[in-house]
Amino acid sequence: MSTVAIIVAAGRGTRAGGEMPKQWQSLLGRPLLAHTLDAFAGMQRILVIHPDDRPLAQGLGVELVEGGSSRTESVHNALKALTGRGVARVLIHDAARPLVSPDVIGRVIAALDTAAGAAPALPVTDALWRGETHVTGTESREHLWRAQTPQGFDYAALCDAYDRHSGPAADDVAVARAAGLEVAIVEGEDDNIKVTWPQDFQRAEGLLKGRAMDLRLGNGYDVHRFGEGDHVWLCGIKVPHGRGLVGHSDADVGMHALTDAIYGALAEGDIGRHFPPSDPQWKGAASHIFLEHAVGLMRDRGYRLANCDITLVCEYPKVGPHAAAMQAELARIMAVDLGRVSVKATTSERLGFTGREEGIAAIATAALVSE
Repeated sequence: MSTVAIIVAAGRGTRAGGEMPKQWQSLLGRPLLAHTLDAFAGMQRILVIHPDDRPLAQGLGVELVEGGSSRTESVHNALKALTGRGVARVLIHDAARPLVSPDVIGRVIAALDTAAGAAPALPVTDALWRGETHVTGTESREHLWRAQTPQGFDYAALCDAYDRHSGPAADDVAVARAAGLEVAIVEGEDDNIKVTWPQDFQRAEGLLKGRAMDLRLGNGYDVHRFGEGDHVWLCGIKVPHGRGLVGHSDADVGMHALTDAIYGALAEGDIGRHFPPSDPQWKGAASHIFLEHAVGLMRDRGYRLANCDITLVCEYPKVGPHAAAMQAELARIMAVDLGRVSVKATTSERLGFTGREEGIAAIATAALVSE
């Protein structure tokens, strides 16, 4: 069942101060919005932006939709952009909530198994007063909740609610309820704060630093067959050989496996997703372009390489004499310490296509840790 996360980031956020909208301001060295997108990694994501922010958003690797003059119009634009794409559910989340946890997201999704809508909230525990400069009265806090996001819905039902709605609304729950949809309340979290004021950045930074280290593992596997030539590229090193490797790019099987391992750790697919072989511009391309892109995504997402390990599987050429140079070249490309990169080789004891010297295979593992 297809679920899409819609991240609403078209507002100007002037109450937070600063020279740019709050979602683009720095939080632990990255835009606040980047942390929010991380929370939905592995899901299809649509980012709703202000037209002026397109240059800032184009490098985030997510689908972009331009918002409208209100939050309600912005969400409606995103819903319409998903028409005919087989979407079953949508999660609509404020860009200014960078600390939403997998548990909260999971509770909202689970509630949609039995409800047309679901949203996280916390019960109001403080006393409620009426007044301006003086207390003029009190209000009961019974059955009152502090709303959070993501707010999840059956896609078709929410589209219908938005199509029938006119004017602004406090949030998506308000639009849904105006259309007669019941919305289940699921447990929210105190850490799922909405950054609104300048001091909220300091609180969000402290909460992010206090979270446990995130460790991600990825693996990659690649194969290229032999063809005509007098050398092969392996882990960035030109190795003399009686034949070459055949591929759309330079066929560096070791670097391809490592690149896919990093993409895999980030849940970002493989090289083919980012550099389609059907695109002629990548014909004969040097594989360091792919690896540098994967490493850039890794750093943009707030991770660093703990270590990587590449195993080349072939009878010939012999890798041992070149392994140190391969290790050094990969470390240089990724700008990491030499001790974080391992390159080794093995034969397949004359078994299979590598044993018959028909090609070379490579296996790679990468471990990423949050900064």
